[in-house]
Amino acid sequence: MNSVPEPLQPGALIGILGGGQLAQMLVLAGHAMSFRFMVLDPNPNCPAALAGAEQITANYDDRHALTVLADSCKVVTFEFENVDAHAVAWLEERVDLPQGSQILRISQNRLKEKAFLERLKIPIAPYKKISTVNHLSQAFEQFDKLILKTATGGYDGKGQVLVSGSEQIPHAFNELHDADTEIVAEQYVPFEKEVSVIVARNRLGEVRCFPVAENLHQKNILIISRIPARLIPAVAEQAQIIAKQVAEGLDLKGVLCIEMFVLADGELVVNELAPRPHNSGHFTQNACATSQFEQHIRAITNLPLGLTDTCQSAVMLNILGQHLPLLLKKLKHLPPEAKLHLYGKQETRTGRKMGHLNFVSESPDTLLKSLIKLGIWEESLLTRML
Repeated sequence: MNSVPEPLQPGALIGILGGGQLAQMLVLAGHAMSFRFMVLDPNPNCPAALAGAEQITANYDDRHALTVLADSCKVVTFEFENVDAHAVAWLEERVDLPQGSQILRISQNRLKEKAFLERLKIPIAPYKKISTVNHLSQAFEQFDKLILKTATGGYDGKGQVLVSGSEQIPHAFNELHDADTEIVAEQYVPFEKEVSVIVARNRLGEVRCFPVAENLHQKNILIISRIPARLIPAVAEQAQIIAKQVAEGLDLKGVLCIEMFVLADGELVVNELAPRPHNSGHFTQNACATSQFEQHIRAITNLPLGLTDTCQSAVMLNILGQHLPLLLKKLKHLPPEAKLHLYGKQETRTGRKMGHLNFVSESPDTLLKSLIKLGIWEESLLTRML
């Protein structure tokens, strides 16, 4: 579909593929701008519906459901990259879908994503496509230590195996390989920090970056982000330069997260891309003049992008299933800086993202020490951000 030259008018209906917490927060941000929302999600109790979106309860490749979405909405977006790319391609022929299917096809496949980044001369870890155990053995000899990943379908550490000894090769290969799944071996990168940048670009080519976030994961799930990242200015500036290069290279329309590793010498290596609002950008809801969710709505509805340089120091903590019961018991003990965001998910389980806390503070170190006393999150994780 051709780009809409004028901003989408308030009151218009925006469609979202996916109704999880990211869609929920898009809906909450868009309601303040007087937009209405319709989500397509197989979960009848999805978080976005709890926030007031109309819902089509169906699978993402259901053609009847996609037709209803296309016929009902002025513009359609997606909240995460594991929706069906063929369905998105079908949709973009019938309704305005600014993100497009091409960015989805790239970000859904690690091999395509790495090839794209190589074309842009963006630094990435050395990698090899793996088809046989012998290929994996050769890669291990070259890399010495590697991470074996499925090319598609992996998130929050799923579909990944660390290989640090040759005796692990057969098991790692058998665990991830099947006839329908490509796998890739990446050289293990000994990094000092994990960081991310949320960048937005609209159809006029306007680009804005949020401050660099410093992230800490446990079992490959994000636990805490500290903003701004503790980097020397030159490295932080280079991270934003890379983010803008990627946004331009993708012809981005919307919001994109670029996750990177910071090496001991300050070099940056891009790990992966997420072409939508991201967990590490939740701090923007309370620390910035414009949230990543409002920014995404602005970008896809042809509005000027909001300010991103008026952001305060912040800490974001994920509330996983194992944290929620104790948190609810200790609500009265939360620091006054705490901004609680819960997603309303009905099932609580270990490792599931149930919500997050944002803290805006001039003294993140003092704040983190007070959070350690709560005993909700592991002390060893919080002290690593001090």
